[in-house]
Amino acid sequence: MKINPRDFYAHPTLIVARQLLGMRLVRILDGARLAGIITETEAYIGEQDLGCHARAGRTKRTEVMYGPPGRAYIYFTYGMHWCLNAVTEAEGFPAAVLIRAIQPVEGVAIIAARRQGRGADGPAKLTQALGIDGGLNGIDLCTPEAGLWIETGESIPEKSVTLGPRVGLNVPEPWKSVPWRFRLRRVHFPAQ
Repeated sequence: MKINPRDFYAHPTLIVARQLLGMRLVRILDGARLAGIITETEAYIGEQDLGCHARAGRTKRTEVMYGPPGRAYIYFTYGMHWCLNAVTEAEGFPAAVLIRAIQPVEGVAIIAARRQGRGADGPAKLTQALGIDGGLNGIDLCTPEAGLWIETGESIPEKSVTLGPRVGLNVPEPWKSVPWRFRLRRVHFPAQ
């Protein structure tokens, strides 16, 4: 498997969100390789999207979303959780894909210990499992230098994907119900 190049992320966010399903999120933590297959994503697209952080415009928090595609946008939420996004589309246009869930396949014992035996099926759960925090905000996901990247992975047929509204948004329609959440119907990838 190879690390996704920058041009992978320089496409419409909905396409990238769908294509990330089945790919491998990799983290090098304390010299160990931890990885999980991406099983759920959500798209956030531009200042007009009231579910997107960029609805407030260019701020210190959202600056990374306006940068080049293929960067990590990591933010703190609810005063206790980190969430990982991959910046998409053209530089200057704020868009990103939230990585909502993974199925651990490498470093499974370490991931399980970091999560006290619980899964990584939520955005805050996966960042805890992989040791991802705000110190990685803005890093380049297209190189291995920062120890966090996304590799090509399994090809997922359309029949295995469900679409639905994004989770936890308290915004007006149509933004509350747009089907910009992508999930695998069933998840079973062997651990390595």
